[in-house]
Amino acid sequence: MMRMQCLDRRRFLGVVAAGIGSALVGCGDGSGSQDLPRISTATPQLFPEGQSLRSIAPLRNDSEDPSRFEATLAATQESAPLVPDVATSTFLYNGRSPGPLIELREGQHVRIRLENRLAQETTIHWHGLPVPPDQDGNPMDPVAAGATRIYEFDIEPGTAGTYWYHPHPHDATASQVARGLAAPLIVRAADDPLADVPEVLMFITGVKLDAAAQIAADDPIDWTVGRQQEKLLVNGGRLPVHSAAPGTTERWRIFNATASSHLKLSLEGHTFALVGTDGGLLGAPVEGLNEFLLAPAQRVELIVRVNAAPNGRYRLRALRFETDFLNLGTYQDQDLLTLVTANALPVPTRALPSTLRPIADLGTPSARQRVDLDEVNGLCTRTGAKTAFLINGRIFDMNRVDLVTSVGRIELWDVVNNTAMAHPFHIHGTQFQLVSRQIGTEVTPAPYLAWIDTVLVPSQQAVTIKTRQTLPGKRMFHCHILEHEDNCMMAILDVQAS
Repeated sequence: MMRMQCLDRRRFLGVVAAGIGSALVGCGDGSGSQDLPRISTATPQLFPEGQSLRSIAPLRNDSEDPSRFEATLAATQESAPLVPDVATSTFLYNGRSPGPLIELREGQHVRIRLENRLAQETTIHWHGLPVPPDQDGNPMDPVAAGATRIYEFDIEPGTAGTYWYHPHPHDATASQVARGLAAPLIVRAADDPLADVPEVLMFITGVKLDAAAQIAADDPIDWTVGRQQEKLLVNGGRLPVHSAAPGTTERWRIFNATASSHLKLSLEGHTFALVGTDGGLLGAPVEGLNEFLLAPAQRVELIVRVNAAPNGRYRLRALRFETDFLNLGTYQDQDLLTLVTANALPVPTRALPSTLRPIADLGTPSARQRVDLDEVNGLCTRTGAKTAFLINGRIFDMNRVDLVTSVGRIELWDVVNNTAMAHPFHIHGTQFQLVSRQIGTEVTPAPYLAWIDTVLVPSQQAVTIKTRQTLPGKRMFHCHILEHEDNCMMAILDVQAS
């Protein structure tokens, strides 16, 4: 292993971060943009601060057979008036950003047609879903500009959860997501114990514009520590308002679809009950949480018991993540939306079931792998980054296998962060279980059993996860700071038939 060098902040003096965006993003009018095939004519609208929280229209299922889901997604380049009198070039799914919500059910057979109307190759990666490698939309399987691709897979029983989809082309994931290609995906179970709790979806993205009101290109600081100075949006709107009756119990599904923002969620005047993570419900609710840290690419299900006082206003905030981005730039608390209670009598608060969904431990591991997250100077400099991050000391190579496993083998992975910043670590094709975290010699077991596909590994710490792949083929594993993923910090796992 090469000796790692820490980042020298003085090398960035005089480098100006590109583009500050005061503009807001919101697309679509909610009427019919999921009807395809066609070239989208939807005109994205400017959403000023404080508008009502938008819903995200679902993608229409064109199949009359309830056991199947068939639809079309078109990736297009379109002009959007994000600021007055200026046309901003954006990338959209079916004419909107975020793209349409895909709602699936356990046991369904899925067939989605991607029409790539962009002038560059793209893919669709079904983030977190256990789909076959050749249907995963990874960078080894690009869809050429102007081409069409059918993605086809089954939704396995037991996979109900909160997922999302986004492009994953080689070297262009960050730019395509920054321009608007990202959207939520939910898998539902027939026996959901929280099905009667009103559900609120919050899909959090970011936007940064340059001086010409175009989507800003990443600069050397972005390529080093992740995209900076983005304005955070919820369902495509800036600082929206969500209204609820006093005392209402709600199920909030929150997605962190930003490139690099860590969201330490806090709701004024409220506590949360944690009921689900990336891959679905926990075994039991975790009550009384004041904060919840959501790393890039992670999702969470929280139960919010709305304050019973009428005419209340409460901010959902992303509190500063103290170790965020090596302190390059200015980091502070940010508001996401405002929860407003109506002028009405409170409704009764709902009690949660004591058990949600049984989660079994994956079992006894028969192998152990180590993944080192490394920091280097003088490599991966094509983006202008002076310091870059690698996996196991190696630059990503599409033609090289970095780790090998076999179908069904239960493994422990020790993911060790030797760098000066935190990294959200993601493995394709599976949900895994966090076993423990380690700081120095102190090992802390995971506080509860959960299904996750992305785990945050803070600087100079390590995590141990338990994982198993069920389908043969090559899988990606990488940091989910999108600039890191594009700039060398990715590797290939070869899952061999047993």
